[in-house]
Amino acid sequence: MMELDGQVAIVTGAARGIGFALSQRLNELGARIACWDIAPPVKANGSVFAHAEIVDVTSLASIEAALERTLAALGQADILVNNAGVNGPTVPIQDYSEADWHKVIGVDLTGVFLCCKAVVPHMVDRGYGRIINIASIAGKEGNARATAYSAAKAGVIGLTKALSKELIKTGVLTNAVAPAMAETELLAEMTEDYIADVKSRMPMGRLATVTEIADTVAWIASPRCSFTSGQVFDVTGGRATY
Repeated sequence: MMELDGQVAIVTGAARGIGFALSQRLNELGARIACWDIAPPVKANGSVFAHAEIVDVTSLASIEAALERTLAALGQADILVNNAGVNGPTVPIQDYSEADWHKVIGVDLTGVFLCCKAVVPHMVDRGYGRIINIASIAGKEGNARATAYSAAKAGVIGLTKALSKELIKTGVLTNAVAPAMAETELLAEMTEDYIADVKSRMPMGRLATVTEIADTVAWIASPRCSFTSGQVFDVTGGRATY
């Protein structure tokens, strides 16, 4: 069922991992995908994308230039998936450098704010839009030794709820997805002990798959999600309690 036929989806961090899986799923439903990433998509993944931009989500100028070129190429933006993110180090707070803190907050939280700031006026003018912000269960519960990541994802949840109230009567709906840890290349940034600790807190006893996250995003991005805004959809294998 091509329920997104004719729509354009901007996906940040789309070149790999969860972002690429999201892009594949939205494309299967008929959407044309604009890949916004700090690095270009690998050649094998190129067919999924109707357009690609090298974008630094911590820079409003970079985002605005990419949006201008994306609209020129694809004509509109119906869906914005703020997926770009970094995990940062998993170390005690006394060992967490100020530079790493600013990097994680900059990409994972400020990047969401800046992309919304740039794209929202276009969606409001058209009277339709779906914004999906990728948060994390860490934003609800906090993960030890991941202070910046947990703080940033908690901020994404608060931003989502605030923006939803701002836009609720404009036709633009804003929701978040809060996955547990998923099988992606970001695992390479984490210690084995950290991964084992996180997995032990999931009642299903396993990590999420990128497909499970992508399928959740696909429904939120669709016209069928018409009376829900400001919500956080959990993909946590039973870990989430609220």
